[in-house]
Amino acid sequence: MSKPITPVLRLADLRLEPFRHGQAYASQDAGLAGPLGLTRLGASYSEVPPGQSGCPFHVHHVEDEMFVILEGQGRYRFGDRSYEVRAGDVLGAPCGGPEFAHKLTNTGPGPLKYLSISTLAETEVCEYPDSGKFGVFSRRQAAAGERLRFLGRLEDGRDYWEGEDRPD
Repeated sequence: MSKPITPVLRLADLRLEPFRHGQAYASQDAGLAGPLGLTRLGASYSEVPPGQSGCPFHVHHVEDEMFVILEGQGRYRFGDRSYEVRAGDVLGAPCGGPEFAHKLTNTGPGPLKYLSISTLAETEVCEYPDSGKFGVFSRRQAAAGERLRFLGRLEDGRDYWEGEDRPD
């Protein structure tokens, strides 16, 4: 049975889920796409406290992203440049290589509130240039009900033929 959808959401009525990691990352977020019944478009609402970011510097290999700043001010690190942003700004993050890596940090005295909108791929690869990591993610449910989620570094890789010597 599918979840009920609504064609209209009010941001003020959203139930925000708090997130925190270490000293640099914190936000309150709510997914928008699912409740609206969207299946090929990702969308969420975020509130990030002063001095924090919602996620590390990263780039998507498959999904394009766009951010709409609703309130507050921040710094948008994009590739090798940074941009000061504020309410009313629209930010693009095309998929691609490290030149499109991005991170949004709240530099203002109050919350930075924004919408994140993206294409929605079934499988995604992300790179994290600052830490040298990459991630592979799938939205498809595995037989055990789990989804593929792997984070690693290139040096963690294996040979293609490792463990494949057994006959059928």
